Amino acid sequence: MSTPEVPGTAGEQHVPERREVTVRRAPKYVPFLILGSLVGVAVAAFLAYGLPGDESWDRNSVFGFFLILCAAGGAVLGAVTALILDRLSVRRAEHAVVESVPESEDRTES
Repeated sequence: MSTPEVPGTAGEQHVPERREVTVRRAPKYVPFLILGSLVGVAVAAFLAYGLPGDESWDRNSVFGFFLILCAAGGAVLGAVTALILDRLSVRRAEHAVVESVPESEDRTES
């Protein structure tokens, strides 16, 4: 009588599976949004405290108004920058062929 082979034994031949993949470097959007907002805060601080203004307005109130406008505008500009860089990364994408590698028998289960 012959015994059936158990999958994964030495008698089994592994046929590598090949796949075509696309490799590209895409930007992360959150850092661009945060950086754009921080630049907007810096611009708002410069506008409120660095430039001469009307004495009838409190500089902190002016900073608050500019903070909302400039931080939102900076976040939008950061998002647009990330989208442009994402489109450029799609154009520069490279295609590669990968194949599966059988797991080594030397590995021990954890």
